[in-house]
Amino acid sequence: MRCPKISDDEAGRLRALAEYDLSAERGLPSLDPIVDMAAQMLGCPTSAVNMIGEDHVYLISSHGIDEYNDSRDVSFCAHAINQDGVLVVEDATLDVRFHDNPLVLDGSIVFYAGAPIISPSGHALGALCVIDNQPHAEFSQEDRNRLRELAKLASDRLELRRLEAASQAGAKHLQASAETSPNAIIAFDSRSRITAWNAAAAGMFGRAAEEAIGQSIDVLIAPADLPRIRDGIRRVLGGGQPASAGTELSGLRRNGDSFPGELHWSRWLEGDQMHFGAIIRDMTEKRRERDALYRLANYDTLTGMPNRNLLARQINQALDDDRALALTVIGLDGFRDINNTLGHAAGDRVLRIAAERIALAVPETALVARIGGNEFAVLLPDERDPLRMNEAAHAINEALAEPIVVDGHEVRIVGNCGMALAPDHGASVEEAMASANLAVFQARAGGPGGVALFHPRLRAEAVARRMYDAELHRAFERSEFVLFYQPQVNLADLSLAGAEALIRWRHPTRGLLAPMAFLPALESGVLAAPVGQWILETACAQAAEWRKLVPDFRLSVNLFAAQFRDGALPQLASDTLAGYSLPPGAIEFEITENIILDRQDAVLAQLDDLRDGGFSLSFDDFGTGYASLNLLRNFPVSAIKIDKSFIQVMNSSPKDRAIVLSLIDLARQLGLQVVAEGVESARDRDFLAAQACDKGQGYLFGMPVPAALFEEQFLGSGGRAARRA
Repeated sequence: MRCPKISDDEAGRLRALAEYDLSAERGLPSLDPIVDMAAQMLGCPTSAVNMIGEDHVYLISSHGIDEYNDSRDVSFCAHAINQDGVLVVEDATLDVRFHDNPLVLDGSIVFYAGAPIISPSGHALGALCVIDNQPHAEFSQEDRNRLRELAKLASDRLELRRLEAASQAGAKHLQASAETSPNAIIAFDSRSRITAWNAAAAGMFGRAAEEAIGQSIDVLIAPADLPRIRDGIRRVLGGGQPASAGTELSGLRRNGDSFPGELHWSRWLEGDQMHFGAIIRDMTEKRRERDALYRLANYDTLTGMPNRNLLARQINQALDDDRALALTVIGLDGFRDINNTLGHAAGDRVLRIAAERIALAVPETALVARIGGNEFAVLLPDERDPLRMNEAAHAINEALAEPIVVDGHEVRIVGNCGMALAPDHGASVEEAMASANLAVFQARAGGPGGVALFHPRLRAEAVARRMYDAELHRAFERSEFVLFYQPQVNLADLSLAGAEALIRWRHPTRGLLAPMAFLPALESGVLAAPVGQWILETACAQAAEWRKLVPDFRLSVNLFAAQFRDGALPQLASDTLAGYSLPPGAIEFEITENIILDRQDAVLAQLDDLRDGGFSLSFDDFGTGYASLNLLRNFPVSAIKIDKSFIQVMNSSPKDRAIVLSLIDLARQLGLQVVAEGVESARDRDFLAAQACDKGQGYLFGMPVPAALFEEQFLGSGGRAARRA
């Protein structure tokens, strides 16, 4: 673990920190809104302002933190104060500075971003930070700017605390602090006469010190605000306390111009005379910043519409007021093709047009928000009628379905609407949003342009999916997945060409499960990549054994889309085969259209690397997708596998027979091998052989079986040549 560096002027930094008279016990409540805003704006469960002492740290404001380690040596913020910019640690478990930090080892911090808080003297006192126990793949420059601006706001609030502490210590301390303060500092006596005036006050009010001292503070304050200030002074002279929060007022410059201001003040006794110290801030720029931050936190920068934060507040308010509301979440489909073909700028224009169409399709009383990349939401307050919701949802989908012309191109998008009523379908923001999102899932299942109203069974189904996902994790941990092997034969002489490795699940209570029972959930979850690597490892180990019996034996292995995501598949595949002393020709990789269309450019580059490395690539389920022919032209496959849905009916369906013949002829002209799946009769086998189809696979030759049974049935014993199927 790398301990944080100590400042070259540590003594000066600690003296500057002491001027604020801060402690973890008292905290600084004025910072709480800033800390809360940081957590919301930057999508983190935890945020804090952390001050760095000599050998310990202490929080003066926090969100989502109950207990913390106060050692400076382990503090991330103690590193952040040594930086000019924002310290960002996307995944502390992979960072050499922090991977063995106790806060990382116990899971408290995985992601961290912190901006230093600077005193007027230029010393870094602490940091405003956001924290998560999950890694963040990206913390954008915009996010860094937001955190830096919030840290500046925190610095302003701390400056008020420094001056308050100085005034409580007496006139001399206040005067010393006033010299370095960017805020206007004045002192006045019990008769409201000005007794001290700093340079910042001269600049703010346009009056030199010699002109201001001795005058009444009345000349600095707009007439409408004077009664409040005088009442406050009388209250303090009568034994009361100054207002704990800032008092808003309109200040007056020497030329008569007014400006929005904020007054913070305190008092002390000199002998038996009461004296006052006041800090006055010109809030003109701060209000602009506040308004900008509010807009940044509550409105989408692309469409100008409310964002998820503002939507959540509106839902919360309605629920707190015990009012009904209708929530519709709209998921848009079709943007991937627009972004891939016309570019992201065109996609952004389409999003803006979609936002306008949604807003025009719903009542004026509705709140329309953009809540995600391609997601919008419509909030209808005081609505209880599902039929009116349904009408609005159909109106939205109809508006979105109209063609959009961008850069001379006509494009189309599809809306799917999921609806929920609150509090019926959710008594909190999270529950209402979750219900509407489940309804979107149901709407999509019904086809493009679907509309669905939440029903409790949807949540039950989601819970079942989540439990199933947990069960898959346990299955992987307990080695319940196994590989079965189905033979592939050369149709010319019916000799064994190899086999396809197929995953099965030996479920402890449900028995042996076929892929369709669990593969969709597996492929869409986080286990896809590790299970895919396990399949490759297991298949390689088996191929190494069987090639001792049949030297040119080849196994086909199916790839998951998740295995392409980090770009490391070609090297991983080469290293895995090398670990079993296998040449690349021992394994053939099978891919599907969905894998390619998911991330076409990234997948193509890796497939090229695999082909250059000597691997064979086969296009599985060929003929069932939308872009198969185009993909054959652009992707480096060496074989196609004709889907069994064509093979099993080709002798009874002239159209399917024509498709099979066309695919075999196309492959021959492109120099590709052809494997026919689903061969179940001698008639199918003979027809395919007569058409010079290279290989066959199906129940006629053998069902998928465990490795030991496959070896017994198809490889014989004692190293004999492959048995004819």
